Amino acid sequence: MRKLLNGLYDGSAWLAGIAMIGVLAMVLLTITSRLFGFSAPGTDAYAGYAMAGAGFMALASTLKKGEHIRVTLLLGALKGRAYKALELTALGIATILSAFLAFYSTRLVWQSWEIEDISVGIDATPLWIPQIFMALGTIVFFIAFCDELVLELLGKRKAVEKEGTPHE
Repeated sequence: MRKLLNGLYDGSAWLAGIAMIGVLAMVLLTITSRLFGFSAPGTDAYAGYAMAGAGFMALASTLKKGEHIRVTLLLGALKGRAYKALELTALGIATILSAFLAFYSTRLVWQSWEIEDISVGIDATPLWIPQIFMALGTIVFFIAFCDELVLELLGKRKAVEKEGTPHE
């Protein structure tokens, strides 16, 4: 199971990286089109979609690597049961919030598909296509928080403190 979850997080990070390459490609295409006088409609919109996709697809990987911003002022002063209780509370709240985020972003994709919503730009992209990356990213993010919560409950989680050092 651990290998499957880590593969999911790594795959999501790879998709985020590919989306960033997509942003680069769209920006380069826009610059090239202006230099050589041809039209490349929709590149701004596609760059925006790719940027949003990259941000959401990278959420789980950065969480699992301990790269999310944490306020450890209070955590640093706690030890033992108090530390564990605060960690569990924070992870529980984050898991619930990420579940809502995943649910509503998935619902948005479904609604956009159902009403055939399209972008207002010249490209007229069906909006469910770029929105699906947001939904997938939030689902993987929710899975990562569930994973972190279970690991903390089992006492197998390595919490990351300042400068990337694990908390004992």
